[in-house]
Amino acid sequence: MPALCSGAMNAESSQQPIARVVGRRRNGSGAPPDAAAREAMTEMARYRTRAPKGVYFYDSHEQMAADRLRWTVAAVVERARRR
Repeated sequence: MPALCSGAMNAESSQQPIARVVGRRRNGSGAPPDAAAREAMTEMARYRTRAPKGVYFYDSHEQMAADRLRWTVAAVVERARRR
């Protein structure tokens, strides 16, 4: 077994394996998504975290957790009211 150099790797182990593809490329375009899938994608695109934009600096993790909990509860209440 060869000795390892300090901090250096041998040339063979640091290389990516070579992959070969046999055959032809397939056309990646398929059928467009159905109406249910499009509706699901649209609904997911409307998702909001409800956290105000900006950079926040906190003195403790507890303060950060309290703000995050407050924003999460506000989002849950708003969503429940819409139903």
